Order: sequence, then structure tokens, then C-alpha cells
Amino acid sequence: MTDLPPTQLRGAVDLSSLLRDKPGAPAAGAGPANPDGPPSGEAVVESLVFAATDANFGEVLELSRTVTVIVELYAGSPSATLERVVRGFAGKLVLATVDARLNAQVAQAFRVTAAPTVAAVIGGRPVALYEGELPEAESRSVLEQVLTIAAQNGVTGSAAVAAPADPADPPVEEPLPPHHQAAFDAIDRGDFEAAISEYRTAIAQDPRDVLAVAGLAQVSLLARLDGKTAEDIRASAASNPDDLESQLAVADLDVSGGHLDDAFGRLLDLFAGLDSKSKDAVRTRLLSYFEIAGADDPRVANARRRLTSLLY
Repeated sequence: MTDLPPTQLRGAVDLSSLLRDKPGAPAAGAGPANPDGPPSGEAVVESLVFAATDANFGEVLELSRTVTVIVELYAGSPSATLERVVRGFAGKLVLATVDARLNAQVAQAFRVTAAPTVAAVIGGRPVALYEGELPEAESRSVLEQVLTIAAQNGVTGSAAVAAPADPADPPVEEPLPPHHQAAFDAIDRGDFEAAISEYRTAIAQDPRDVLAVAGLAQVSLLARLDGKTAEDIRASAASNPDDLESQLAVADLDVSGGHLDDAFGRLLDLFAGLDSKSKDAVRTRLLSYFEIAGADDPRVANARRRLTSLLY
């Protein structure tokens, strides 16, 4: 887990280039939704979680002068866990999600080398946090430290979500399908096997449920890494280069940290020298990684082409 210093902002990152006026719509939720302006210490926003881009990141920096903004630079899809944690702070934090592949200026400003990368912006200044996914409890602890730093730097405001334009017909959030909700609840309490069972049931009922397929791949990865340390996994892989299970485990670790190319390359390099049973295990694991990353990730497309050439 990232430990943050108690009194100062971290990271010599220059965000000034993102303040230039650029064409494009404001970030959803990133500015006052009240034409008369928000009250002192409160920002009225459309949502506590919103997408940000190169074109409108200046709005995010302005918002950070009132309320601390967590920034997630992702590739594939944003983290549902991080969103839940941020929403749990009830307006003391907001979350700006940035597709690092499509917004090169923001990614460059935050010096992104892996996705997801999570940072904070406090009063227009950055705080480096962590790369990859953290368990929910650790993520919450990091964000609590961020709020302490924000208070020490005079940023103590909060965000309030604006009322719908037509209060007579407010938008209704669609509930999750029962097995998806049960899987989320199981993940929250750390019961990965129960979550796996719920997703498998959802897929059995509807094999075209792509969200359940992706969810199963993600929670299966969490279950395989549960109780293991990165140091032990990497040491085992280094000392047992011919042991497939050790190589699969370190590939899991790479995927969890957003290092997809490392995971794909490791397993594809092994593929040609494996027996048929081991090849099937690698192919199955790679397909699960493709589900986690998403079909639109260019790294997935490259790895899929290479896997196909090895198979045929």
C-alpha cells in the first residue's frame, strides 16, 4: 500500500499545460451545476464519478481547488472497486476517470507508465498514489490519507450532486441482475469463491452475458492471487522458469498491475515449447486476460493475433 507523507504534496508533475483553453465539452460533473455558483466550500456537480479528457481536464483542476479529485488513468475500463470506494466518502472526494490511450496529454502529464495509474489532485497540484488495482480496504486507507493531506493544504470542501433537471421524473439507476449483485456483495466481503459461483450461474443462464464473463475472469484472477505476495510470486517464477504454474502466477500478477504486454509476452513466449495440455492451460488463461482488458485494448488485439498464429 502507498504511504503518503503527512505534510506535503508528492510528485514533481507539471499540470500547467492542461489549463490551456481547449475546445470540447466540460467534464461531466467537473464544474458547478448551479448557475448562481456553489456555496463556499461546496461544489455542486452532476456526478461524483465522471469521465475527463485532454480537452476538459482544466475543469478538473479548477474543481480540485474546492474538493479533492481522485484521477484514475485506465486502459480497458475503469475500476468498479475504486468507484465504490470514492462514492463511500459521500462527497468528500470525486473521481475523474481518464482513458489513458485516448488522452495522451493527461497521460503524459501524470507520467503514466502502467494502467491503471491512480493519483489525486489537490488545489490544482498532483499527489502520486499507486499503479494497478488495490483491494478495497487498502484503497480506502490510501484515500483517507489523501484527505488528511488535503486538509493540511487547505482543501476541505465537498461535492454535492445536483438535483435532476426535472425533479418530477428523476433518472432511476437500473439495478444489477441478481447474480451480478450477489457477486459484487461476495467480493465486498472477500468471498471470491462465492462470487465465482454467482458469475458462473449467470453465464449458465445466459451464455451471452458478456459482463458476467468479464466479471468471472476478474474475480478468478483475484482468487488466484489471494493470500500471495508479489515478492514470493516473482521469486518462484525466477527460480522455476520451466514451471508453468509459476509462470502463470507471475502473469496474473502482471495483469493485476496493468502490465498486460509483460503477461502476454511471457505466456506466448512459452507456448511453442509446451505439451498440448499445457498449451490449453495457457490459451485458457490468455482468453481470461482478454476478457479483463477488453476487446478494444490494442494489446489484446496484438496478443490475440500472435496466439492465433501459434495455434494454427
